Amino acid sequence: MGAVRSVPRSLGELTPAWLTDAIAARCPGAVVGKLVVGEIEDGTNRRARVEVGYDEGDGPPAVFVKIHGRPAHRGALVALGALTTEARLARSGVSLPLAHPLPFAAAIDRSRLRTIVVMDDVTEVDGRPNDAVTPLSVDEVRDGLAGLAALHASYWDRPLPESLGFLRPWRLKRRWAPVSAANLTRGIAKLRRTDLAGLADQLSVRMLEREFRSSASLAASGPMTVLHGDPHPGNTYSLPRRRTGFLDWQLARTGNWSHDVGYFVVSSLTPADRRSHDRELMAGYVEALRDAGVASAPSEADAWERYRATPAYGLGTWLHTFAAGSFQRVDTCLESIRRFAVAYDDLDTKRSLVAD
Repeated sequence: MGAVRSVPRSLGELTPAWLTDAIAARCPGAVVGKLVVGEIEDGTNRRARVEVGYDEGDGPPAVFVKIHGRPAHRGALVALGALTTEARLARSGVSLPLAHPLPFAAAIDRSRLRTIVVMDDVTEVDGRPNDAVTPLSVDEVRDGLAGLAALHASYWDRPLPESLGFLRPWRLKRRWAPVSAANLTRGIAKLRRTDLAGLADQLSVRMLEREFRSSASLAASGPMTVLHGDPHPGNTYSLPRRRTGFLDWQLARTGNWSHDVGYFVVSSLTPADRRSHDRELMAGYVEALRDAGVASAPSEADAWERYRATPAYGLGTWLHTFAAGSFQRVDTCLESIRRFAVAYDDLDTKRSLVAD
């Protein structure tokens, strides 16, 4: 891991000297002579591809840099206990058993609520970052589930190693219920001004808030493991031979496997592909757990029941995101809401939550 300690105020303040320190551990002897910051994406965090030129030695032609976002977004991450998670995961030295960009360096400035992570640019290994509007193929989801199964199996129902002790358990505290209800009210009101107005008329804030909380509680029950926490398709990238890697680990935490699996499957597939393949995909995930040595893996029937309960959380989450207005693009929010709402009906999630 590189030896950086300071966190620049912005991507525009990156310097060759700072980046030289950042890549030093993996590229000894490399001296950065120039850098060019590409187009900056401004979401929950700010991020950009940075092209690199060298005065001495050799290193990657480009790296990807993720830095803290605007103050309101940092405040939201603090409330979620997620501001420093990705940087701490990068600094932990833990090797995750699925495709993801490897870090060069990470730094945290707690007093100013600033973080930075320098990592591989996945396009240098023929990776293609996905967006949350364009669905993945069934084969890409199948490979992504195999990766998640490898991650979950590595930490299934056992104490975390000291290096990952900072990961927080999944928890949605009751004190946030009034805030959640207010956000859902705003989200539904905004939805009425879109082509999903018919859906908005079917939603009850009281019921949705209760089911959102129930679904989150399920994510904190049963065998615990390490979760990506936010595996929608916009946090993935496609690799050759229909392989799938995972980006954006700021919501990593511990919890039940079903959170990652349900959220990934429903958000990533068209409703038609999900209907045709989700039973097969769930069976494949369970088989991958067993192949990895998880003796207490759920049965296919139990896994299916857990999966059926997950869409309420995704529906509530994307309505919250839509209400906030600046974390994701409008088209991303609307398509994600649509996929989770359709799955909620298809899978009879309401009845599943009552049963649980």
